[in-house]
Amino acid sequence: MHGDFAAPDLPVLSGEHVRLEPLQAMHLDALIAVGSDPAIWAWYPESAATPDGMRRFVEVSLAARAAGTALPFVQIDAASGRIIGSTRFGAFDQRHRRAEIGWTWLAPAYQRTPINTESKYLMLRHAFEALGLMRVEFKTDVLNEKSRRALKRIGASEEGVFRRHMLTESGRVRDSVYFSVVDVEWPHVKRHLETLLAPRF
Repeated sequence: MHGDFAAPDLPVLSGEHVRLEPLQAMHLDALIAVGSDPAIWAWYPESAATPDGMRRFVEVSLAARAAGTALPFVQIDAASGRIIGSTRFGAFDQRHRRAEIGWTWLAPAYQRTPINTESKYLMLRHAFEALGLMRVEFKTDVLNEKSRRALKRIGASEEGVFRRHMLTESGRVRDSVYFSVVDVEWPHVKRHLETLLAPRF
């Protein structure tokens, strides 16, 4: 794996619909403004719908980046320049060249648009073509059928369920289902994602 994830020259990943910029403390107010709908956090172990919750979200994200285990981004709508959510590389394992893509959320108005698909495309391309990873993984609540369908749609393979994996804020014990894309699959997944993102005339 290449690069220092705590370095000041962190990558900006740009597409037609979305731009991913490294998360900074100065983004907090904008994230509070767009992340206040509790529905965004329905499937998260802990909500960040309140200002204090979002502050914790940002602080934890930045601490993980400083430790070299995560690379968090804000998602910016390319058309308006507005911050509309966040996503992250996490669980970096340099020795085994793997990481997780997750901690992803979008303001409701930008859900079910090409933005999430393009964000995944940009991050997977960076993971395999710039960072030299062998494996990128995703996890979601086993009950979150929408997220599971979305991961299958982008070409990730479902691997199995981690039972009693997390304790959620409500007290519910969550099972998590894991998906992955590995390096030998990336050329096929890349073509698939580029087809999904191609303009429809």
